[in-house]
Amino acid sequence: MGGTPGGEEPHVELTTQTGAPSHKACRAGVVIEQCWHEVPGGTAGAIVDLLRAFVDRDDVSAIGIAARHKNAPDPHYRVPIEVTHLPFPRQVLYQSWSRSSFPRLDSYASNLDVVHATGGIIPATARPLVVTQHDLAWLHHPGMFTPHGVRFFKRCLERTIERSQLVLVPSEATGADLAANGVDAGRIRVVPWGVDQARASAEEVERVRARFDLQGRYVLSVGTLEPRKNLRRLIEAFSRAAPTDVSLAIVGPTGWQEDVASVVAPLGDRAKTLGFVSRSDLVALYGGAAAFAYPSLFEGFGLPVLEAMAQGAPVITSAGTATEELAADGAGLLVDPTDVGSIANAIGDVLVGGAEVDALTAVADERVAGFTWQRTADLTVAAYNELL
Repeated sequence: MGGTPGGEEPHVELTTQTGAPSHKACRAGVVIEQCWHEVPGGTAGAIVDLLRAFVDRDDVSAIGIAARHKNAPDPHYRVPIEVTHLPFPRQVLYQSWSRSSFPRLDSYASNLDVVHATGGIIPATARPLVVTQHDLAWLHHPGMFTPHGVRFFKRCLERTIERSQLVLVPSEATGADLAANGVDAGRIRVVPWGVDQARASAEEVERVRARFDLQGRYVLSVGTLEPRKNLRRLIEAFSRAAPTDVSLAIVGPTGWQEDVASVVAPLGDRAKTLGFVSRSDLVALYGGAAAFAYPSLFEGFGLPVLEAMAQGAPVITSAGTATEELAADGAGLLVDPTDVGSIANAIGDVLVGGAEVDALTAVADERVAGFTWQRTADLTVAAYNELL
């Protein structure tokens, strides 16, 4: 589990509701503004999948809450529920909510039992408030964010501490981090994300190989292209360890503070920069990978690790952050993300293959089985019901 500064880590217990079920569906207002962000990222994808898991349930009814927009979000980030748009653009809404108690969400979305903030910004509401806090990366790596971004996230954490009744986190590491930085541990509930359990077919794998010119073996990297994802060290490690007939496929939208073209240039045509890909293509890319490398410097959960495991790809990821929880006990190879040699050794070991790699994927199969979006929905609704 990832460490926290300042001494012993508090242990955050996974807490679920055990009392009698509610006799009526809980009506939740769920903030989904991140679906319109220029780089929606994993937080937007996670809330879309959670809301899909809500649709067929009879114990929860959700409406989306967002700022004023002229257009719908990208099709990949559209939610299957009604959305209420407040009459304010995002910048006005974010700045106002981060600094004051105006505008009250309750004036625009009535009859809510709970409000659920899922993407950083904390709305002003008199209703019971649940906050999902994905990570505190801005606190531990402020240089990887703009000064404005650090100030904004700091205010959001302050609002979380002041206003929320429960705080949901995707991992024990994030829960411990929050508890060490001002959030009462008794208000924290660990609600891991889920993953689609269906595997890509051989035909789908061959289709994406042909589409992206990946005819030989390849190592796959997935994530928004930003310094925290540690692409520079991965490139150096790959160049040391991978045979010349193996390519590196890099999937993810351009983020910030990363000149991707110059970073991958040393690999020449062995580097395949694919950009953002559809969900179906991504699943097949995982399925065809000889290895999945995710040596991120800091994560709140690490959904790509779980997605790779679900498709049978051997995983290489970081010790000392939340991804260690997913890959621990032999489900993946854990590396020091600051040590190029450690990453290179793991890449070399996986590409050699053999019984040890087969054992990795067998343990990973068992690990993945416990991570479903239905379980995520169960735990989220249980948190709502605690407040009712």
